[in-house]
Amino acid sequence: MSIADSPELVTTTPSKAGGIDRRTLMISGLTAAGLLGASTVRQMLRRRAAVFIAKGQKYNEHLVTTIRDGLVASGLVPKAVAGKKVLLKPNLVEPSRAVPHMTTHPAMIVAAAEVFRGWGAHVTVGEGPGHVRDTDMALAESGVGAALDAAKLPFADLNYDEVVWTANRGQACQLQGFFFPKTVVEADILVSLPKMKTHHWVGVTASMKNLYGTIPGIKYGWPKNVLHHNGIPETVFDINASLPKTIAIVDGIDCMEGDGPIMGTLKHMGLVLVGVNPPAVDATVCRLMQLDPAHVPYLRLAADKLGPIEDGLIEQRGEAWRPLASPFQILDKPHLNKLRPNGALVS
Repeated sequence: MSIADSPELVTTTPSKAGGIDRRTLMISGLTAAGLLGASTVRQMLRRRAAVFIAKGQKYNEHLVTTIRDGLVASGLVPKAVAGKKVLLKPNLVEPSRAVPHMTTHPAMIVAAAEVFRGWGAHVTVGEGPGHVRDTDMALAESGVGAALDAAKLPFADLNYDEVVWTANRGQACQLQGFFFPKTVVEADILVSLPKMKTHHWVGVTASMKNLYGTIPGIKYGWPKNVLHHNGIPETVFDINASLPKTIAIVDGIDCMEGDGPIMGTLKHMGLVLVGVNPPAVDATVCRLMQLDPAHVPYLRLAADKLGPIEDGLIEQRGEAWRPLASPFQILDKPHLNKLRPNGALVS
C-alpha cells in the first residue's frame, strides 16, 4: 500500500479547483458531450503518481536537503508526519566491507532519519537480512551499526522481532497471509530505502523487492525460500499490498549491475529517487537502467493495482529520467534479455 492511498499524508495536485480535479471535470464534460468513449475515459482516469530524481548526488553532501525536497515534491505533507511512527527499511542483504555498493549506504539512512525527525516523527530503522542470520554482523559489515549509534537511532531486528499475522491483501500467490514483525505492523509509514541494483531472477531490485526484508527469518528461514517457492513476483506483489503505507527513497548513487543483487559490479549513477508510490519509483529505476518495467514480473502485477508503471502516468519531478538513463549490464539469460527489447532505450 503506497502513501498515495492516504490523503491525509499527501498533498492534492496543483490542478485542483473547488475540490475537484480539473482533468476530471474536463473528462466529464467531454463524456457528457459524447466525445469520449468508455474505454478512453477509463484510460484517462487511470491513477497517476509523481517521482522525484536528483542527479549529481554524493554520500557526504546535501542528502538531507535532497530527500526533504524529494518528499515534498512527491506530495508528502510534512505536518501530517508529526507524531507518526516511521520505520526506515534499508537493504542489508549480505553486507561486505569489500562490496559497499551491495547495500544501502549509511549516509542515506541517517539523512532520511534526519528529515523525518525534523518533521516530528518517531523514527526507527529495521531490517531482516535475507542471507545472514547474524544481524549484528550485518550492521557491522555494512557500517550501518556505527552510523545508527552516532545518530542515536534505534534499530529493530526484523528477523527476530515478535510477529503478527496479517491477511494477504494481494492474493497473487497461494499464501493466505504473512507473519510480519510487530515493528512493521505498528508503523504508520514504512520507508523502503533500497540500493539500485539488477537482480539475476527478476531483473531489477528496488523499493518493492527490498520489502522482502520485512519477512522474519524465524518464520520463513534464510534465504526465505517459502516466498521463493510461492513465486518471487507474486510474493513481492502480495507483501507490498499487505504492508502499511509505504514511501520509496532509492540509493542510486553507487549502484550494482550484472549479477545482482549480490555478485554484481559497481556502477556509479549519482542519483537519488524519491516517491510516495513504490511501483512508479521502481518503474522509473528500470527506465534509468534502460530496462523495460513492463517486463519486470512484479511490476506487471502491480501496474494499476498498487500504482502506475507507464511513463505517461508518472509525473517527473526534479530531473527528467531520459538524459540520465544509462544501460545496466544484465546476465545473458532468456528471461532477462526481454527486459531490453532490441537493445533499445525504453519509454
